[in-house]
Amino acid sequence: MRVSIIGAGYVGLVTGACLADNGHEVRCVDIDAARVERINAGEAPIHEEGLPDLLARTIGDRLEATTDLAGAVDWSDLTMLAVGTPLGDDGTIDLRFVTAAAEQVGGALRDRDPDRYHVTVVKSTVVPGTTSRVVTPALETASGRRAGLDFGVGVNPEFLTEGTAVADFMAPDRIVIGGIDDRTVNAIEQLYTAFPDAPLVRSNPSTAELIKYTSNALLATMISFSNEIGNLAAALGDVDVADVTAGVHESIYLSPRLHDGSRVRAPLASFLEAGCGFGGSCLPKDVGALIAHGKHSDTPMRLLQAVLDINAGQPGRLVALTRDGLGGLDSRRVTVLGLAFKPDTDDLRQSPAFPVIDGLRAEGAVVTAHDPVAVPAARARLVDDVAMTDDLETALTDADAVVIVTRWDQYLVVPKIIADRDPQPLIVDGRRMLEPDSVARYTGIGIGADLTKDTP
Repeated sequence: MRVSIIGAGYVGLVTGACLADNGHEVRCVDIDAARVERINAGEAPIHEEGLPDLLARTIGDRLEATTDLAGAVDWSDLTMLAVGTPLGDDGTIDLRFVTAAAEQVGGALRDRDPDRYHVTVVKSTVVPGTTSRVVTPALETASGRRAGLDFGVGVNPEFLTEGTAVADFMAPDRIVIGGIDDRTVNAIEQLYTAFPDAPLVRSNPSTAELIKYTSNALLATMISFSNEIGNLAAALGDVDVADVTAGVHESIYLSPRLHDGSRVRAPLASFLEAGCGFGGSCLPKDVGALIAHGKHSDTPMRLLQAVLDINAGQPGRLVALTRDGLGGLDSRRVTVLGLAFKPDTDDLRQSPAFPVIDGLRAEGAVVTAHDPVAVPAARARLVDDVAMTDDLETALTDADAVVIVTRWDQYLVVPKIIADRDPQPLIVDGRRMLEPDSVARYTGIGIGADLTKDTP
């Protein structure tokens, strides 16, 4: 198929490159001419595993980027809307980019040969009802044509995790397609003929939209649930939440038996681990949008509000652990490990690292920050008196405390690097990724004071 994708950001570019690699012809449209130029030069504008190789294989062949939206729509059989959906000041989803894109696509369809049936697909994450009540009317008004008669409209939510997005696309756990009619759903389904074994969920647009939100809300809820249990474990004094979750993970629901009697750990179990909170462009925004949408629908989302409240408090717990472990923060040298909201990406959006750094600085700490890939992106976000480096040994030099915020594999070598230090810095493990016995001084999220290790 010929596919145009409006928006060459994280979702749009990964989707476009993967579709091109599977034999479709793709044009990614973006208003940023510099980004378009970089893509056409084969340069990935985001840090994503496998994306540079995809661009090398497809750019100039089945994939190109352009600023010409109308031309791309007219050329294509199907257009995907992959533009941003930020939260507005009132907490509701801001649909101006989606609406504007739909209007421009509709304008491009106005002069298109009516015999060339076209399908517009919402790839952006939007609240239930958006495709039916916002996108479809915008397309009809701008094109002067009727949905279902002259063109199709559908929803195809993405389930891509930053850092593994290419792998997620190439081995989908499900494909969800919501369409206004069978013709639309069938057309979207043609995009995924390379994945015959992936479960296919066919639905109406609103159902597909809510599947996406529910999926992310579930993951966020599991994280905050784990953190609430972790906070209780810490308060009890003689309990380590890591031991608690290890026991929970052995449940048949999280470690099912295979036919041969062996056990396998369900990926979902990784969200049942206490830490310093979730961030990124999806979970905080999507949970917030669902809460606002529920309020608008006169259905308060009390559980999801609690999920956000618990998450907002986790960075402060890392600051408190550091303060208590050092006996105060004024003029103490603290190294924060991890700026990206998760490993294998340089995405800083809603990263807990920033409230942690702000809290440390507010109490007088001298902060150094480290991240393997996100330092360039962070320079504009952090004040000048926060030293930043991508060299781990430099970051750990002279530190009184080391606060782990992001679960980068590189941080597994911290115990080895500091082994000969006297005294060793206090390790404050916000991800519980190090073994407490691997260092002389250790505390972390969800560990009771009786079990904290401190041998200066």
